[in-house]
Amino acid sequence: MSELPKTFDPAAIESRWYSHWEENGLFRPERPHAEPWTIVNPPPNVTGSLHIGHALDNTLQDILTRHARLKGKDALWVVGTDHAGIATQMVVERQMALKQQKRTDFSREEFVAKVWEWKAESGGQITGQLRRLGCSMDWANERFTMDEGFSKAVLKVFVELHRQGLLYRDKRLVNWDPGLGTAISDLEVETREVKGSFWQIRYPLADGSGTITVATTRPETMLADMAVAVHPEDERYKDMIGKQIRLPITGRLIPVIADEHADPSLGTGAVKITPGHDFNDFEVGKRAGMKAGEMLNMLDAKANVTQTADGLIPAEFLGLSTADARKMVVARLKADGVLVPHVDKEGMEHDAEPRTIQTPYGDRSGVVIEPWLTDQWYVDAGTLAQPAIEAVQSGAIRLVPKTWEKTFFNWMENIQPWCVSRQLWWGHQIPAWFDADGKAYVAETEAEAQAQAGEGVALTRDPDVLDTWFSSALWPFATLGWPDNTDPTLGGRYPNDVLISGFDILFFWDARMMMQGMHFMKDVPFRTLYLHGLVRAADGAKMSKSKGNTVDPLGLIDKYGADALRFFMAAMESQGRDIKMDEKRVEGYRNFATKLWNASRFCQSNGIGGSTTLEPPAATHPVNKWIVGETIKAIQSVDLALGEYRFDAAANAIYQFVWSQFCDWYLELIKGSIDEETKAVAGWVLDQILVVLHPFMPFITEELWHALAPREHDLIVAQWPMADARAIDPAAGQEIDWLIRLVSEVRSSRTELNVPPGARLPYAVADAKEETQARLTRNAATIARLARIDPGEVSGGTAQVVVDEATFRIALGDVIDLAAERTRLAKAIAAAEKERDGLAGRLNNPSFVERAKPEAVEKARADHAEKAAEAERLTAALSQLG
Repeated sequence: MSELPKTFDPAAIESRWYSHWEENGLFRPERPHAEPWTIVNPPPNVTGSLHIGHALDNTLQDILTRHARLKGKDALWVVGTDHAGIATQMVVERQMALKQQKRTDFSREEFVAKVWEWKAESGGQITGQLRRLGCSMDWANERFTMDEGFSKAVLKVFVELHRQGLLYRDKRLVNWDPGLGTAISDLEVETREVKGSFWQIRYPLADGSGTITVATTRPETMLADMAVAVHPEDERYKDMIGKQIRLPITGRLIPVIADEHADPSLGTGAVKITPGHDFNDFEVGKRAGMKAGEMLNMLDAKANVTQTADGLIPAEFLGLSTADARKMVVARLKADGVLVPHVDKEGMEHDAEPRTIQTPYGDRSGVVIEPWLTDQWYVDAGTLAQPAIEAVQSGAIRLVPKTWEKTFFNWMENIQPWCVSRQLWWGHQIPAWFDADGKAYVAETEAEAQAQAGEGVALTRDPDVLDTWFSSALWPFATLGWPDNTDPTLGGRYPNDVLISGFDILFFWDARMMMQGMHFMKDVPFRTLYLHGLVRAADGAKMSKSKGNTVDPLGLIDKYGADALRFFMAAMESQGRDIKMDEKRVEGYRNFATKLWNASRFCQSNGIGGSTTLEPPAATHPVNKWIVGETIKAIQSVDLALGEYRFDAAANAIYQFVWSQFCDWYLELIKGSIDEETKAVAGWVLDQILVVLHPFMPFITEELWHALAPREHDLIVAQWPMADARAIDPAAGQEIDWLIRLVSEVRSSRTELNVPPGARLPYAVADAKEETQARLTRNAATIARLARIDPGEVSGGTAQVVVDEATFRIALGDVIDLAAERTRLAKAIAAAEKERDGLAGRLNNPSFVERAKPEAVEKARADHAEKAAEAERLTAALSQLG
């Protein structure tokens, strides 16, 4: 037990306590007979640094983990990082470039060795940052998606899925990043608005009977067109269906086909079909009977024009970038007289109509992504999705908030084959070997593949690696010892209890964990999936480096402390909503921590220390009975909220109890009358506060826990309080509630009427019942001290305060100039009403509400509510003067 410093300094305590917890194994205390409780962290990229989304995600996980640990459970928070194939390879290649080196200057083995060297030297940045946030993870068993045990699991899953016919090689369209030279996932594609053009081209029918006009934003892809689609019910083109078109430039003959993809109301209603370079066109081509192997490809891996299989692209186009090819195609079409000019409003002709085009870019390479037809490895996601769908339907997996179920089912029921191969060197190399004829042999080792192929057959391993989402989909069970651990529950750890995830990776990670977990473990990977929103900028905009509106959580921790940032995240996390970043709120929660610190210093200075009992001490004073009851209610509220994953409600319940009931009222009410009973009760209440607040604010609570009393154990492994409703005394609660309302009403009246703070005023009470009179007698000293009123003769000007059935008349005498005060209040009321009515006029104007920025409308509504309340408050004050 030590005397608390006058000033609360988060930096002085955070690193000290975190090191203490970790060094003493307190994140994973020995509890061999306790109920297991398990959560896995979404593994951050090994290249990553803590961003504000990580801060939210990990704060919520830590709250649940610390709460479970305090509940006496054997709480395990699995921690690890993802090898992040593309991101890590790019980091290392950038470092090599500084030395004028390229990846291709080295063998694959040499390059991979360099990546492992980088990881050893620089790959742990984010794990240190998670420690600064206070994350109580099981660091002693930290995992990595390419560690030996995990890699074994990844290879086994690949081989097993292939053996079962659920993983295969196929030619399909992928998101191809020409800058990186690899397929990428949808999550790695960002859509940007780009100023582009909309061209119309006349395609001549081969029989000379006419033309059909198509519209496109990518005229260069006509070099690989294979059809023109029209809606089967479009009367304009019914007679053309089945006819052949002689394609300009290449001379290729292509059919006019009927497909509902063509919308008669868009453009000309006729759509050029390039199945090798457009995802929609690929599906149209398949419906028309085109096989993927027959679809024409006009681009190489660098997105330069290459010859199609039919050899019809003129030589002058070969080797051009897509941008240069577009210019040459447009020029040739114009010269051939088949480019339809766009006529603007002034009657001027242009080659194309200006359009804003939604264009896909690689989020890391920054280059335009090309749909590209290539051979890749695919997982039969449609088959694996069915058990996951049924699990959510049956409630075996609970989605919170439930509103995400519709989106989940829609995506899962229409799921496409999952491309799991990437053209990189860093990652899990695909366990497939090819013979000279291209036949694949899939096995966990080369020796097993050779045995399949036969002795003497030359084999070459597939150079590709697996998508990082493939390996991370095994996270809930491969981190716990599978496949070596054959216990179907992995020691009671599977299924995990809950997963916390951003909604933006519901399909990339969460759904795939469901698929793989249910397929290999025959049970759901987690019982509850909690999906939180995004942390947005203060104006509601999405944060991005390009906008310059990102927020560094470490900077906030430096400024306000980790506890304040964590509490902000919890208090703002409302199910189904994004969080608007608000540094003022973070500062406010630092002030909350300071208030608790000062309250603890007050307790220390008055002989109030830590409690020696888990049960509330015996209490006879109403104020002590009241605070015990309020403590029980607060614990009940937090328990209920956390059970329902209402982080905001849990944070608000403990905040209101600490700030208002304990600090503002209880400590004020007991001043001057702190006897041994009160010391015991106050110490017990303060202990309950520290335990219940600990999951949200672990650092300050641990510091105060030890400062208030010698302890047998650290707070992190203390016992969560039992909320025994039998300790609630309704009569005491009613009396103190009445006392607080009386003091509050009198203080409010004094403030509104400009009564000097030090003035003591006589009061008389009318219509008071016997119980009210008894309360006034019992609490006379407290009322006199806090409200600064005393029973006495009342005459002349008075203020009136009504509490329940009783009316309190407070003599103002010569304390204030009644006439001047009435005039002041009347002017203030008039001003408030004028502003209120002006704002109401704006809000009732549809033009303002519809045209103004949403934030302007929101501010006007808030201002209107504020002025309306002000007018009402001042009117009530004036009426008190009679």
